[in-house]
Amino acid sequence: MAGFDTEAPNAESGERSDAADAAGPPTVSIRGDESPVRCPYCGQPFHERRLRTLHCGLEHPDRLSERERAAFERAYVEEGAEIRRFRLYALGTLILVYFVMLFLYAFVT
Repeated sequence: MAGFDTEAPNAESGERSDAADAAGPPTVSIRGDESPVRCPYCGQPFHERRLRTLHCGLEHPDRLSERERAAFERAYVEEGAEIRRFRLYALGTLILVYFVMLFLYAFVT
């Protein structure tokens, strides 16, 4: 996945150029013939519709319709569940690595 490059250094001085300021939002690399999903308020591109919905709810909450607000709340709750699942997985992995290292140390010494 391509990252965002918001600073474009000047080739001669290593400083940020004025052209980078006028370029607008950072670009997103899209695979194949897919077209990016853009924010209807600021035009920022996103890989997925879900990411655009989250962006709109966080960056443009006063401009959302009731339907868009409901979609944002649903996406926000789903995102929270995914984050909790990832944290539990990471914690379980960390505990497993800790005990493996503890037993390995006990057997080696």
